[in-house]
Amino acid sequence: MKTSFVSNLAVQNAMRLTVQRGQAEMIKLNTEVTTGVHSDYGLALGGSTSRSVSISSQIDRLATLKSTNSIVTQRLSGSQEALKTTLDAAQKSLSSLMAFRDSKTDNLLKTAQDQNTAAMTTFTSAANTSLNGEYLFSGVNTDVKPVTGYTDTSAAKASYDAALTTFIGAQPVQAPPLTSVSQFTKAQMTDFIENTLEPMYADPSVAGSKWTDWSSASSQNMTSRISANEVIQSSTNINAEGSRKFALASVISKELLSANLSDEVRGAVTDKAVEYMGEAVTGLISMQSNLGLSEERVKKANTSLEAQTKIVKAHQLDLEGIDPIQAGSMLKSLELQLQTSYTLTSRLQQLSLINFL
Repeated sequence: MKTSFVSNLAVQNAMRLTVQRGQAEMIKLNTEVTTGVHSDYGLALGGSTSRSVSISSQIDRLATLKSTNSIVTQRLSGSQEALKTTLDAAQKSLSSLMAFRDSKTDNLLKTAQDQNTAAMTTFTSAANTSLNGEYLFSGVNTDVKPVTGYTDTSAAKASYDAALTTFIGAQPVQAPPLTSVSQFTKAQMTDFIENTLEPMYADPSVAGSKWTDWSSASSQNMTSRISANEVIQSSTNINAEGSRKFALASVISKELLSANLSDEVRGAVTDKAVEYMGEAVTGLISMQSNLGLSEERVKKANTSLEAQTKIVKAHQLDLEGIDPIQAGSMLKSLELQLQTSYTLTSRLQQLSLINFL
């Protein structure tokens, strides 16, 4: 019988390799127990890996839509707040105009003028509202400030003065000659407002409109995809009728109510200002309603996206998930094996002839 010698170093190296493999497997099992899914999809799923990749892509796409919808919601909410501010100003201006129409006193005239000035300031400020570096009422021209205020040096004021001068020059020769708006008859004032001023505040696509003196906005609104098959208008623009009528009524109040007019002519001016401001209020409410419909559609889309995400994630878990009880049991068994390996390795390292000499 022949005796073979085995080096304790060879045994130690073998145990060391076993420990290394056990540690790697333990890290893998620990990850799976923590996450509840396979640590290596490709190895675990094999040919079904493509399904896992497809499901992950669907989840990412749904998450992207939800993220985009949050931005859309902010834009719509900011627009609604600005419109509410403008609508409040329009309603206050309308109330003061109606009060003056019913009782033509100097105090009520001054109140109407002051309220109109405040309303014009509010309108300009609200129309130029921006969010995240984008102007809310510029349509697709989100980097362009939509409205230039009506001031003595503005293009809108210059257009008004030019229109007034042209209108006066086109009137029949009379004695004394017509030189200012304070000399207008009721018929002339009505003609000036309806046939000269009103066309200037028509849609900017209409010939003769001077609305571009006020607005640099696009009439095309922003659109956003809020679900896989649904696209909505996610903004409004200052070129809408409600905004234009607000500006028209404000200019009439500012330029004509302050003129030295007869009671009859001033009454005609007040009636037209009330008419246009009433149309402005209606138009602004319509703008709010359209944005409200978009907000509701986004809300429903988000509810649908959340439901879809839950379904897809459940399918993903069915495909990629592990049995947590089995994985936990394997982890504990591996921990026990490693502890045993550590103990044996320690004892092998203590084997030396020196200890027996």
